[in-house]
Amino acid sequence: MEDSAGTQPSGTPQNSRTDLVKIARPALIAGAAVAVVCIALLVIIFFLDTFNATVYSVGGKDIQDATDEARQIRDLYSGARVGAIILLVISLLAAVGGAVVLYLKRGTADEGDDGDEDVDFDDLAG
Repeated sequence: MEDSAGTQPSGTPQNSRTDLVKIARPALIAGAAVAVVCIALLVIIFFLDTFNATVYSVGGKDIQDATDEARQIRDLYSGARVGAIILLVISLLAAVGGAVVLYLKRGTADEGDDGDEDVDFDDLAG
């Protein structure tokens, strides 16, 4: 029996083009998902900062005062804000990079791109 279900060496080196396409789709999906989460986090931080400033100013104080308490309230979410912005930029770069690779390689995909053979029912039943 010559046909085998296992993978056989093709004799040709694998293209970097197909490697990029295999990486681009997950990069696009993950980048977009992380970007949405980061945007939601930044919106939540904005509302928490606004709420804290409003509560602080109820007593007649100003959030822009030079006091330690006002500075602590202003800097309360600064680490999360900076981290979310950095992660947002990285995820957007990954998503845009993945989208560009997929767009440029959109018409060059080969049939059986991953080296698998098409198998119909007769081959399986046989």
